[in-house]
Amino acid sequence: MKILEAQSAVLTNVEVYTFLNNQAQQYQDQKRKGPANLETLRKEVLQYFEAPPGPLSQKPLPYDASAIPVLIQRLRQYQITKGEFIMLLNVRPSNIPALNIVIEDMEDRFNSDQQQEILDITIEILGQFPQEPEEENQEDVSM
Repeated sequence: MKILEAQSAVLTNVEVYTFLNNQAQQYQDQKRKGPANLETLRKEVLQYFEAPPGPLSQKPLPYDASAIPVLIQRLRQYQITKGEFIMLLNVRPSNIPALNIVIEDMEDRFNSDQQQEILDITIEILGQFPQEPEEENQEDVSM
């Protein structure tokens, strides 16, 4: 294999995940195996992406690569950088503190309403993790 252009594009986790799954499906359809080290690498990367609490651990995936241009278009007005978009897609924040980790100088750049709008658009397009049921039997036992 020859690398034609090194670092010509940055990929999001969902793009890498989709590529690896498609490549595995192609090898299965052709009834052949790839090199052993490629198979090991593919398996370990897919396991990493699918491990909770990762954004790609939800089955079925709530979004795919087609959501990327939609998210970029909807958030264009906020002048979010390319790196911040990639982090939004990879982290899939579900609250303001998580969004603060993704967007640099968020408090200085956006007011609280804009922060909530960015979060709402992100959740609308990428989906939200299902809420974990709270334990109903949380009683303090003091003796």
